[in-house]
Amino acid sequence: MQSLLTGPRSHRTCLYGIPAEPAPLTTDAVGTVRVGATRVSLDTVVACFGEGLSAEEIVEQYPSLKLGEVYSVIGYYLKHRDEVDRYLAERDELAARIRAENESRFEPAGVRARLLARSRQGSEG
Repeated sequence: MQSLLTGPRSHRTCLYGIPAEPAPLTTDAVGTVRVGATRVSLDTVVACFGEGLSAEEIVEQYPSLKLGEVYSVIGYYLKHRDEVDRYLAERDELAARIRAENESRFEPAGVRARLLARSRQGSEG
C-alpha cells in the first residue's frame, strides 16, 4: 500500500509571513494514517464528515482531537479527495481480505452458540 503522506512536510511561508501549516497527519508503523498525536484515524474523521457531522461534533465524539486539527484534516480531504478515497478503498480491501482469511481459519457460524454452551458448562461445574 502506497503511503498517503509522501514528500517533505515543510512549513511554507504565505503572504505577510504567516506560516502555512501542513495537515496534522502521521502514518503509523502499519500504514494507518492518524490525526495529530492521537490514535484516531483519518478513516474515522472522513467517515464522520461523510455522515454529515461538523468538526465540532467530531471533536465531541473524539475528545482527544483538537478542533483545529479536525478542520485541517477536513480541508486536506476536500483538497485531496481522490488520493484519500483511494487510500480508504485500499484500507477497505485489506480489511476484507483479513476478514475472509480469519473466517476461513475460524468458522464464524455458530460462534455465539458455542460460546454460550461453554459458558453454561463452566457455570455448571
